[in-house]
Amino acid sequence: MVKITFPDGSVREYEQGVTGLQIAESISPALARDVVSCGVNGETVELNRPIMEDAKIALYKFDDEEGKHTFWHTSAHLLAEALQELYPGIQFGFGPAVENGFFYDVMPPTGQVISENDFAKIEEKMRELAKKDEAVVRKEVSKADALKEFKADGQEYKCEHIDQDLEDGTISTYSQGNFTDLCRGPHLVSTGAIKAIKITSVAGAFWRGDAKREQMTRIYGITFPKKKLLDEYLVMLEEAKKRDHRKIGKEMELFMFSDRVGKGLPIWLPKGTDLRLRLQEFLRGLLRPYNYKEVITPGIGGKSLYVTSGHYAHYGKDAFQPIRTPEEDEEYMLKPMNCPHHCEIYARKPRSYKDLPLRIAEFGTVFRYEKSGELHGLTRVRNFTQDDAHIFVRPDQVRAEFENVIDIILKVFKTFNFENYEAQISLRDPKDKEKYIGSDDIWEESQNAIREACKEMGLQAHEEIGEAAFYGPKLDFMVKDAIGRKWQLGTIQVDYNLPARFKLEYTAEDNSKQTPVMIHRAPFGSLERFTAVLIEHTAGHFPLWLTPDQVAILPISEKYNDYAKEVSDFLAKANIRSLIDDRNEKIGRKIRDNELKRVPYMVIVGEKEAAEGLVSMRKQGGGEQATMSKEEFAQRINDEIADMLKALND
Repeated sequence: MVKITFPDGSVREYEQGVTGLQIAESISPALARDVVSCGVNGETVELNRPIMEDAKIALYKFDDEEGKHTFWHTSAHLLAEALQELYPGIQFGFGPAVENGFFYDVMPPTGQVISENDFAKIEEKMRELAKKDEAVVRKEVSKADALKEFKADGQEYKCEHIDQDLEDGTISTYSQGNFTDLCRGPHLVSTGAIKAIKITSVAGAFWRGDAKREQMTRIYGITFPKKKLLDEYLVMLEEAKKRDHRKIGKEMELFMFSDRVGKGLPIWLPKGTDLRLRLQEFLRGLLRPYNYKEVITPGIGGKSLYVTSGHYAHYGKDAFQPIRTPEEDEEYMLKPMNCPHHCEIYARKPRSYKDLPLRIAEFGTVFRYEKSGELHGLTRVRNFTQDDAHIFVRPDQVRAEFENVIDIILKVFKTFNFENYEAQISLRDPKDKEKYIGSDDIWEESQNAIREACKEMGLQAHEEIGEAAFYGPKLDFMVKDAIGRKWQLGTIQVDYNLPARFKLEYTAEDNSKQTPVMIHRAPFGSLERFTAVLIEHTAGHFPLWLTPDQVAILPISEKYNDYAKEVSDFLAKANIRSLIDDRNEKIGRKIRDNELKRVPYMVIVGEKEAAEGLVSMRKQGGGEQATMSKEEFAQRINDEIADMLKALND
């Protein structure tokens, strides 16, 4: 018998070799119908994998992240099986599950192209194969046998993968129908659970992400166990298109890109700059009670700075390459991180235990070389500004300071109505320690510090292995927006390693020299990404206190332009931001255009308004309309803003 421990702590005994599916069946037939995979001692496996020893188990449905990953992983194989039948001789690269669905990189036979016109027939073939309810069979194979099998099938990319990346004793294949793939799993027991299928897009992708290698065809798709779920997803996609920050940013004149300036390098236009500066001032206000010291550091640094920090070794290949000067052997790098500069600020003079915590903050612009195919509006760029800070503390101050930062991040989320979020503790992968710096003891201490801080704050956080920064674990906040998409925004990191690498120290109470702990934190993450998420979350309808233009003044004809200017000047004295739309257009066109710009209020001015000192107010979205004095209107706007800000501070 084996003892099976469930997530609630209860324990049941089963015969050795019991499977996750049998355990689900022993609980209820309904659960057995819904479960798609299971976690055994923290590893997600198939439902038919025998359990041979005492284990902790979790049963995953499609609603669970682990369940979705299993479902979409099998769907990627189903896509490949369909492509194999439709395009004999097709070559396969990699086909993983991703956050929303799956993709497969393929090389179609010579002379053939897979395009959007082929989506319908691919979906139909996938549905046909899924209805067969083919069993998905796992098999462990030797390296020699794997090479022999895939060479016989003419799969050149699979053979390269086996030869270069895989070792004997670690290789497994999964087969369904006539299709076999290299894979670690996990998968569904059979394909019959896949009921609703949609191929979503096709793109180019270099083999292994190497621009020097051949370009393959990447086919994206998504599947669900019920058609209703697919229908809901497609509605969400349509809403996402309407909320696309690139589209809204253009309509609201917030930012732009220029190929001549360079790919992935955003240019903030006046209205976007106004929005950005207002976000910065909001955060500065939040930080005042915590005694942060704001600094400005250069956008470049000597290469040796990043060699010392470890960034060059861990990010050098993916960063902008070093800049050589006329001086022999002198090299600089575009700043990829602010933390090495802040370490130098700490090191400029002796520090005492009484000086700590020392909180150094910067809206610091950094540069990362993202591949062209991965750039996406403001969410993935090559230069961005972090709302960064580095807090140098004694070990006994870590937990309290960490909790203060959590408090700041939660205030940010409350302000912008991000009510649905998850906390994720990102840990080091103990099986791949070469990716990280620092000793096992330091990692254990820093990871436990985050766990204890979350427990103290009553913050439920799940753990994700392998997502830590190279120098320390993180607490990441994953926010769901208004239409249910997940974004990683705020982050806090505990770092025992960089202070040691920079030989930072302070004089302790007993006069000994000690190394401080460094906490990295960014409540927004970056101003670019946060702005993009905020645009899509609000569909561009920003809070009244934040929006660049609060009022659009629309004169009925040019005869009333002077009165429009009088109203604008009056509002400016009342600290209300306005614009005048004095184009030679009909009033209906002006209203439509300013609706598109998401201006919260419009005031129409004509003969009556000019004669009596009035404005005809119209609320954005065709809502409330009223005529009032300009004094009453200004009071209304300021009262509304005051009520908003009071609610945020309560």
